[in-house]
Amino acid sequence: MAVKIRLQRKGRKKAPFYHIVVADARSPRDGKFIEKLGIYNPITKPATVDIDRDKAFEWLMKGAQPTDTVNAILRYKGVLHRKHLQRGVAKGALTQEQADAKYQAWIETKESHIAQKVDARRQELAEFHRKVSGEMKAADAPIAESQEEE
Repeated sequence: MAVKIRLQRKGRKKAPFYHIVVADARSPRDGKFIEKLGIYNPITKPATVDIDRDKAFEWLMKGAQPTDTVNAILRYKGVLHRKHLQRGVAKGALTQEQADAKYQAWIETKESHIAQKVDARRQELAEFHRKVSGEMKAADAPIAESQEEE
């Protein structure tokens, strides 16, 4: 039986939301699946991805084939990096402890980059809302006061 890790579309029209699932390749896109691994929301900026890395890794090691989009998601979340390290362990290039340490360091670095992107987006939205609400900037206030005096 060919098993795929793929996206299952949810959400309403023009507002897609996806579940990342393991399913038989012959089952329909939104049909029966074996196990749910996580979610993917492409509407948010940056895209929200919540996935169980351990389950995804187990399914990859069992031979499940990810689709192109899911492959990109797994690369983004570090699951494919862990698989790469595990192959090195199998070949004797490094020990399991070294692989785990490298994986954890990679995850921490990646999570900090994602947190920076989220914070930058929040600041961008706050700045936009401040401009739209009509509040004056500190630099604009003296100009407005000097115009009132004339």
